[in-house]
Amino acid sequence: MSLQRRIAAARGRIESDLVLTNARILDVFTCTYRTCDLSIWEGVIVGVDAGMPAKRKVDLGGRTVVPGFIDAHVHVESSLLVPKNFQRAVLPKGTTTAVCDPHELANVLGVRGIEYFLDEAEALTLDLRVMLSSCVPATTFETNGGGTLEADALAPLRARKKALGLAEVMNVPAVLGGDPAMMAKLEAFDGAPRDGHCPLLRGQDLSAYAAARITSCHECSEVEEAREKMQKGLSVWIREGSVAKDLDALGPLLTMATSSSMGFCTDDRNPLDIAEEGHLDHLIRKAIRMGVAPEVAYRAASLSVARHYGLAGSHVVEPVGAIAPGYRADLVVLDDADTCVIHAVYARGRAVAELDLPSATGTRENTIRAAIPEEADLLGPSGRVHVIGVRPGRILTDRSVSAHDAPGVMRISVLERYGKGQKPANGYVRGFGELRGAIASSVGHDSHNLIVVGSSPRDMRAALAKVAEMGGGFAVVRDGATQASLALPFGGLMSDAAPEDIAKALKVLRAASADIGCEVPEPFLQLAFLSLPVIPSLKLTDRGLMDVDAFQLIDVRAA
Repeated sequence: MSLQRRIAAARGRIESDLVLTNARILDVFTCTYRTCDLSIWEGVIVGVDAGMPAKRKVDLGGRTVVPGFIDAHVHVESSLLVPKNFQRAVLPKGTTTAVCDPHELANVLGVRGIEYFLDEAEALTLDLRVMLSSCVPATTFETNGGGTLEADALAPLRARKKALGLAEVMNVPAVLGGDPAMMAKLEAFDGAPRDGHCPLLRGQDLSAYAAARITSCHECSEVEEAREKMQKGLSVWIREGSVAKDLDALGPLLTMATSSSMGFCTDDRNPLDIAEEGHLDHLIRKAIRMGVAPEVAYRAASLSVARHYGLAGSHVVEPVGAIAPGYRADLVVLDDADTCVIHAVYARGRAVAELDLPSATGTRENTIRAAIPEEADLLGPSGRVHVIGVRPGRILTDRSVSAHDAPGVMRISVLERYGKGQKPANGYVRGFGELRGAIASSVGHDSHNLIVVGSSPRDMRAALAKVAEMGGGFAVVRDGATQASLALPFGGLMSDAAPEDIAKALKVLRAASADIGCEVPEPFLQLAFLSLPVIPSLKLTDRGLMDVDAFQLIDVRAA
């Protein structure tokens, strides 16, 4: 029996597959270090004792070993990479487990989008766990391609091997109002993790949300907001994506005392940032620079998240999140623990650098079915108008009223792309700078209609046409000509291209955006969140201008 042989390996009666000698391991249970030999048999840690026989030994020379990092909440689609290529990008950065919500692709393809991720997850070395999308669409104020996924569509997927629980519950009014469809979804996932999504929610409403047994939130942007959520039983995931960056605000809250209720997540992070800065390793480095004790940062990046999602402990077949006998050998070997300099990564006891991770290939259906509007259709109202205000590094927006042609005010349009024949919704935005052209994208959270910002309807139309022609993606246009583009033909969200190729294309796109006057460092993801009607305060969907605070559509014209 396999268990008998594991025990025999732990006792040194048979050879382990691998022993890492002279290892300084971090015990995340007590947040202390000790030097030992680390024995691995069939991908599982079987010993932390000296003198164990092994088929192969690797001398770590006193290097520190910490548990593999666990991303508490990520949309793989926002990496622009299909899952096989996503793992090629993040495994070498120490991320060995990720909890994903595929609601981006689900909004495009419906249940097929979730099933795709469940199928892919079973074939990966990366331990990709799939939360089942709770809000498809996010609200009734936008048009998606995946229809409405109710409890009866989600519940059967719960039995799948990689299914973990119910993904972020974004429709806070539906929870607080006891909406029957939302109640059915929550009840269908009794006993499973239920992720939250409740930016700025406080007081009695937060208590009601927590009483629904929603037990996490990755949308905290203020210390007192995060503190109250932890006090009411929610785990807080500190997010540092390509646009939303909350570590500066929340880092001081991460201590030994709070580490059992805090973890890290990337949410939406593109491959250029992963290549240049890192993945979860970047968050850990930054947290340590801010003064968080290294052992606390590594604990938050591993055991805390594993315990929250039921991925650690004796009741789990393959527990993760710690370096201890019986736990899966997902390990990060560090040259320097204080700066998270990675020497090697082991996934299931195998060195990632020695693995032949498969690349993704395939042809994709074109999901862009929109008719490109005429220039006149991209003209918003004139005069005094409501203006969306971009906050750099945040997906929350400000709101103001000004003349439509005031300095710094740009045109913005969202075009329904699923073939319903709707005219674009038009509005105004401030914060991109004085653009001399247009930037367009098919990544428009969460329904992923086409979104474009620019100064002239001519360039905006040309940018939309380029995105549609590619089957989705990003485009920068000036004087009617495409300056840079990136095709994302899988759902208008992802590409089969290698991570390094996409990173190069994003560099070119950023440079082209800056050349036309864009002042936003990451314009495409920033643009994507301007159509997300569950994040305060003012957003634009394909149906019109959304006052998220009042949770209703309003006229672009100001009184």
